[in-house]
Amino acid sequence: MEVKIIRYIIFLVLVFIRPYTYAQEDVMLKKATFAAGCFWGVEAAFREAKGVVSARVGYTGGHFNNPTYEDVCSDKTGHAEAVEIEYDPKKFSYQELLDVFWQIHNPTTPNRQGPDTGSQYRSVIFYNNPQQKALALESKEKLLQSKAYKVPIVTEIIPAKEFYPAEVYHQRYYEKHGITRGCAIPAQFQKTGAQKIPIYIVSTGKIEEAEKIVRTDEEWKKILTPEQFRVTRLKGTEAPFTGMCALPKKNGIYKCVSCATDLFSISTKFESATGWPSFYQPVSELNIVLQPDNSAGMRRTEALCARCGAHLGHVFDDGPPPTGKRYCINSAALKFIEG
Repeated sequence: MEVKIIRYIIFLVLVFIRPYTYAQEDVMLKKATFAAGCFWGVEAAFREAKGVVSARVGYTGGHFNNPTYEDVCSDKTGHAEAVEIEYDPKKFSYQELLDVFWQIHNPTTPNRQGPDTGSQYRSVIFYNNPQQKALALESKEKLLQSKAYKVPIVTEIIPAKEFYPAEVYHQRYYEKHGITRGCAIPAQFQKTGAQKIPIYIVSTGKIEEAEKIVRTDEEWKKILTPEQFRVTRLKGTEAPFTGMCALPKKNGIYKCVSCATDLFSISTKFESATGWPSFYQPVSELNIVLQPDNSAGMRRTEALCARCGAHLGHVFDDGPPPTGKRYCINSAALKFIEG
């Protein structure tokens, strides 16, 4: 009897546990780390590559523990602005990641990329194992032999050190702000299909998948008025008491002026006497992105449209019940639709 029980247990292990283990092995992710100038654009580029599961920006390669952005910008920590990538090697090889790396920056400018200067903007491949080192050296040599550049390639190839993630507001920066990268990766390396995010639709009461909207500044200027562009794309602030402060006489929804995403209901609007439209909550937290804003010598929370990255305003903790929040929003970022 005991033998039969043991055999049955072994059978269960083979049938259920072993396949799960194999499945786990099938999706074993690898890590890669690169520095190629301002990490905002580098992260955005690698996120477009098929096989890349995640990417985060941060600081590495220096001698200073737990650095902040200000520390790194002092040019005294030795850190580079870098991107740490997790990728599926069965869908995208390390060699292909290297191909993307060489494509998206100029590897011949020491401590500089475009207008950004400083050692934090240097070109570096941080290898995580001997195989990555060998492939990196081989790819650099191949680029040298191709004579693609008339000046020396200054890219460093060094062991990966501890990676310190950058502040939240730096993560997915281009995506949050609807910025189009200036340098595209080769088409054969790109993921297919536009990125989609969940958005709450007031008219249907449902959450639906909507495409992220990314446009260049020139494209936005064709759609928006100069004031709307200044506020939503350049993070400007309109003068108080110049916009839609008064409550409309009819019901309706305040939509994003840039992409028409539902943002606020008239039922949550209140008189704050601040000079800007104020709401105690959005129609859905899915439709708004909140991030720290330390500009202008203040610590605030910025509100952005989740779909197009438009700057809307700021959120404060001095609002009425039931949330206690005050979404202080620029009129120029909104479009009121009755209904």
